Amino acid sequence: MHYLRKNLVGRTIRTCEAFEDDIVYGKVGCTAQAFRSSVQGKKVLGADQQGKYFYMTFDKPPHAVMHFGMTGWMKFDNEDTHYYKQAKEKDGTEAEEWPPKYAKFLLKCDAEGGKEAVQAAFVDARRLARIRLVECDADNIRNESPLKENGPDPVRDKDIVTVDWLGTLLRKKRVPVKALLLDQGNLSGVGNWVADEVLYQARVHPEQYSNTFDDEQVRQLHDALIDVCTLAVETLADSKQFPENWLMKYRWDKGKKDANTLPNGEKIVHLKVGGRTSAIVPSVQKKTAATAGDVDAKGENEEEEEKPAKGRKRKVKAEDEDETPAKGRKRKTKAEDADGVDDDEVDSKPAPKRGGRGTRAAETRTLKADDVEPEVTGGAEQDDGLDGKVEAKTTPAKSKGKKAASRQAGKSPTPGSRRSARTRAK
Repeated sequence: MHYLRKNLVGRTIRTCEAFEDDIVYGKVGCTAQAFRSSVQGKKVLGADQQGKYFYMTFDKPPHAVMHFGMTGWMKFDNEDTHYYKQAKEKDGTEAEEWPPKYAKFLLKCDAEGGKEAVQAAFVDARRLARIRLVECDADNIRNESPLKENGPDPVRDKDIVTVDWLGTLLRKKRVPVKALLLDQGNLSGVGNWVADEVLYQARVHPEQYSNTFDDEQVRQLHDALIDVCTLAVETLADSKQFPENWLMKYRWDKGKKDANTLPNGEKIVHLKVGGRTSAIVPSVQKKTAATAGDVDAKGENEEEEEKPAKGRKRKVKAEDEDETPAKGRKRKTKAEDADGVDDDEVDSKPAPKRGGRGTRAAETRTLKADDVEPEVTGGAEQDDGLDGKVEAKTTPAKSKGKKAASRQAGKSPTPGSRRSARTRAK
């Protein structure tokens, strides 16, 4: 956001080249052609962000809302923007390439107002970024999709993200605290490494249930959340400027022999929480209450979810459970982290609901009920256990097809039975 404000705000976009991509644009209902025609010739009035989304507002709508994904970035031809995967020449110097490879759009501004001409490019090698247009007044953009579906930003919305607000959020849910922090519907901008750092600084175990924290723990978590996010933004996420005692500087050494320790010798371990790899320091992050996976033989954890009725599957809200998504369906996640894991937005339409095997069986039995006489066992109808419906138990005819079933039910005699009847009559 810093570079957009520095290089583009207050300037007119003379030309815009947009390169067609049916994923980066198409997944969010946009096209390169629409972006080009909507942006070219407009004056950039502002640039801002909410969590992992950033946007540019123009002198008239629509406005551009973007998401970097895992590998997206803004590059400028007049300065280095600290891209963490900057290409290198053979001699180790940074590669000079313009326009940059994998560009999704290229903006050009003429020299004006004492500023030199500049070019800006949005690049994304893995096509996990998203670029869209939002039709609204510039001042109302945060009340439109996709921004309105996201929670407050810990840096931008400090007046909202208070200790009391966070305590209320934590206690109205029962999920591992890390899963709660990663949910962009709760808080905007908290990615995987940020969540790990916040929990380490707060001395909180990531698996502990969110509704088990006392007032002091809530305060510690709030202070760590604000401090970590604020410093990350102020340093433009340049890890070289982070404190040497931050976990973030050492969490990447998973799997490296004798490398998973802090400078003071404390051990770093990795575990899965909320489907994400988490780095923790067990000597510091103690479990002080019920955690995900705990088994309470004495039944003290009565707040656990009720077991679903036998034979029926319980519907579960995504924000209240930490489950693997159903096969064939993509779980909606919220944004991509600096650690190279996509945890934000997967803009894919959910698969249409399809009846399971049991549903199809129930439909088949219902259709055949008129054609086949029911076999009643014990003088009562049998419950098939599907959606509370009671269906008659049927015995299909040995021959296949509706005609065979009708014959069995006595509706139509077979040709052989007619001949037998005539013979007997004679």
